[in-house]
Amino acid sequence: MGEPRPSTRGRGAGTTVWEEGSGEPVVCLHGVPSSAFLYRKVLPELTARDCRGIAFDLPGLCLADRPEAFDYSWSGLAKWTVDAVDALGLDRFHLVVHDISGPIGFDVVARVPDRIASLTVLNTLGRVASFKRPWSMEPFARRGIGEIYLKTMHPIAFERLMRVQGVATAVPSADLRAYVHLLKRTDGGRAFLRIMRSFERTEEFERRILQALSARSFPAQVLWGEEDPALRVERHGEQVREALGVDTIVRLHGKHFVQEDAPSEIADHVAAFAAAGG
Repeated sequence: MGEPRPSTRGRGAGTTVWEEGSGEPVVCLHGVPSSAFLYRKVLPELTARDCRGIAFDLPGLCLADRPEAFDYSWSGLAKWTVDAVDALGLDRFHLVVHDISGPIGFDVVARVPDRIASLTVLNTLGRVASFKRPWSMEPFARRGIGEIYLKTMHPIAFERLMRVQGVATAVPSADLRAYVHLLKRTDGGRAFLRIMRSFERTEEFERRILQALSARSFPAQVLWGEEDPALRVERHGEQVREALGVDTIVRLHGKHFVQEDAPSEIADHVAAFAAAGG
């Protein structure tokens, strides 16, 4: 994924930024339990298509700071993301979101709508008030159980889970097992648990982000790993498509972590928007 640039600081937490290429800036946001590592295949593909691919770790995950006194809610992470793109000197940028960075990114849209050139949505959620965590993630949200579940999470077991729910292609074992090491790093995953327990599944937050998507003046597209067993294209994908008011969902061969399965296809669609200037 190239060399990281010097640490960038958002609201109350620093992070590491991975950046490749030049041209139209494309900010790629990750969800859980992942990090910018998820975009290690996508950034070079964006570079090959004359884009400037940018990915950074959200606070509490991978190489980012994991402060105790931090707002790990979706709106808190959205505020931090706006500060981060400010620190990077990005005036206008294309945005790619996935997993819980969907609602985070949609709140970024609500905060700085005039700075978004285009929006590409990967497997995520839009109807947050009625959202139920997949069975594999629900234990993390429960106090006591989450701590035990995380402590006993072994890289080999995580790899097996990823092959069931996360990836549809032959991703190397070492790559899948790395997710656990990056998740736990300096605090054993405590900040990650705080993220999992700070989902804003409220009617108020849902109205805010859906209104922002409906009022947008930039183009948007929905790309979906069609074999995702957790966030199904027929339900979650259609909810996002309807919220954006777009005609179709582009179905890609892949499961939930579609960036692992279809990086070149994702880059093709993002670059098409970028080539048109959004």
